[in-house]
Amino acid sequence: MESGPDVRVEGLTRYIFSAPSWPRSLAILIVLGLAIDAATYRAGNELFLVGTLGFTIPALVAFLLTVPLVRVSGKQITYNRSALLALACTVITVILSLSPVLVFGLELFPTLYAGALGLIFGLRLLVLVAVADYRISRMVLPAFVQSAVGIAVGAWFFTPGFAPYALLLQGVFGLGFVSLIWLIERPLKRAFQISGLNFLNTFIAHLTDGSKKMEDFFREIGEEVYVPQVSLFFSRDPGEDVLFTVPNVHPGPMGDVGGGNLPWILHDSFPEETLVAHGCATHDFNLVSESEITKIGRAVEASRQGLTFSGTASRPVRVASGSVAILCQRFGDALLMVSTRSPERTEDLDYSIGLAIMAEGRCAFSEVAFVDAHNCMTSVGSPVLPATRIATEYIAAAREGVRVARDLPVEPLAVGVSHVRVPFTREQGFGSLGVQVLATEVGGKRAAYVLIDGNNMAQGVRERLREVVLDYVDEAEIMTTDTHTVNTISGKNPVGYVVPVGEIIPYVEQAVREAVADLSGARVGAATASCEGIVVFGSQRVSQLASTVNAMLAFIAPISFMILVLAFLLSVFAYLVLQ
Repeated sequence: MESGPDVRVEGLTRYIFSAPSWPRSLAILIVLGLAIDAATYRAGNELFLVGTLGFTIPALVAFLLTVPLVRVSGKQITYNRSALLALACTVITVILSLSPVLVFGLELFPTLYAGALGLIFGLRLLVLVAVADYRISRMVLPAFVQSAVGIAVGAWFFTPGFAPYALLLQGVFGLGFVSLIWLIERPLKRAFQISGLNFLNTFIAHLTDGSKKMEDFFREIGEEVYVPQVSLFFSRDPGEDVLFTVPNVHPGPMGDVGGGNLPWILHDSFPEETLVAHGCATHDFNLVSESEITKIGRAVEASRQGLTFSGTASRPVRVASGSVAILCQRFGDALLMVSTRSPERTEDLDYSIGLAIMAEGRCAFSEVAFVDAHNCMTSVGSPVLPATRIATEYIAAAREGVRVARDLPVEPLAVGVSHVRVPFTREQGFGSLGVQVLATEVGGKRAAYVLIDGNNMAQGVRERLREVVLDYVDEAEIMTTDTHTVNTISGKNPVGYVVPVGEIIPYVEQAVREAVADLSGARVGAATASCEGIVVFGSQRVSQLASTVNAMLAFIAPISFMILVLAFLLSVFAYLVLQ
C-alpha cells in the first residue's frame, strides 16, 4: 500500500514528545555540576567550582527567568520545557567546552566556553521561536539569559578579554540562527503565505491548552466548496423523531480544531435524535473552523421545508462487487446505501466518487444517501481516489445496489432509535456520542444501523460486533462517524485498538436492544441540502502542506550544519584577530 499525504503528516509526529517534569531536569543539572566540581577538585586546578558556577548556575537562572520573560510577549512556555531546554543547553556546553580540554589542555577552555555560550544562545533562540513565539525580536532576551549569566561567570573566572570575545560570538551565532530561521520560514511563506513557526506555536498551544488559533491558519489556506448533504427525516407518533444525515465534508483535522467534532455538534443542532454518518470526503475537505459546521446545520434545517413523507420502505438488501459490500434500503423514493470493504481496509473515499454514485442513483431515486461505513483500519493509508481499482468496485457495487433496490416492493415502515453513552475516553478511541442505533422493520425483516462515534475500527472489530447485533435483527452494518476528536497527534486510534472488543460489545448490545424495543410506525422524508460556501482546506492542500514540510525537514540538517561550520570559522577568525 502506498503512503498518502495523511501518512506523511502523521509521520511528523515522531518529532513531538513531552518534556520531563522540571524537578527531574533540575536534579540532573545539579548532579552534573557537582560531578564536574569533584573532577576539577581532584585535578587540583584553577577551574574548581566551574561546574556549579559556569554550568549549573546559568542554567538555573535561565530556568527561572525564561517563563516570565516569554509571558511578557503574551505567550506561554511551561516550566517543564524551560528546565529541559536549560538542561540540554548545559549538556551541549559541557561537551563542547570540556571534551577538547582533555586532549589539548586547559588553555583552550575559555575560548571553547565562549563558543559554546554563543551556540546555546542560537539554539535557545531557535527553540523559543518554535515553541513559544515566532517573533524573533521578542525571544532574544529569554534566549540570551543562560549565555548572559555564563559570560558574567567567565569574566570573573578568566581574563578581561573574555567578555568582549564572548559577546562577539553571541552576535555571530545569533545571526547564523536568525538566517536558519528565515530559511525554515521561507517555503511555507512562499507556498501558503503563512509563518511555519507561528503555525508550530499554535499547534503546541493546541496540545498544551486546547487553543483553537490553528483555525486562523486553516482559513488562510482554505477555499470555498459547495457540497450536497442528504438527510432522512423520520417522523413518529408516538416516539421520538429521528434524523439520519450524511455530510460530504471531513470531520478533521484533529481534536476540536476545525471540523474535528462535526458529528457531536451537528447532533446537538437538531431537536430530534440525530445520527451523523460518514460521507465521501478526504482530509482536503476538513473544515477550517468549527463555525463552518453552523452553515451545514442551517442548510440541513432549510432542506426539511416542504418535505413529502412516505410511510413505506423496502426490506434491506446487501449487494457486492469485488471487495466492496453495500447494505441498501429504500425509504419512500429515497435510497440509503452503507458501504464497507471490511475485513479489508475501509478508509476515506474521495468526494468525486461519492458524487458519481449519488448522481447515478438519482436516475432511479429522488435522493441517494451514500455512507462510507469507515469500519476497518489495517493501517493509516491513503484515501480511495477516482479511477483506481477500489473506486471502480465501489461504483460497480453502488450501480448494482441501485438496480436491485429499484425493483424492491415497499411495505409499511417501523423505526426505532437508541443512544447509549459509553465510559470510554477520547484517548481510548471514543468520541462524545458513544453508540447510536437506528433500527428499521419492514415486512417482518429488521435491520440495525449501528453508529459509533470514533475514527474507524481495528481490523476484525466490525465482524465481532455485527455478529452480536445479528442475534437481534436480520441485517446490520457497523459504522463510525470518523470523528477526529480522538486524534490529537496520531491518526491511528480506531475503535477496538485500545479498548478490547469484548468491553465494547455490552454497550452495542444494549443500544440494539433498546432500538428494537423502540420500534414504532414511522413516516420518512428525504432531502438534499445544498451546503454553500463551506470553507475547507481545499483540493490537494493537505498533500502540498505535507510535501512542503517534509522538504523543509530534509534540508534543515545540511543547512544547519553549514551555518554552524561558518559560525565556528568566524569564531576562530575573531579569536585570531583579538589575540
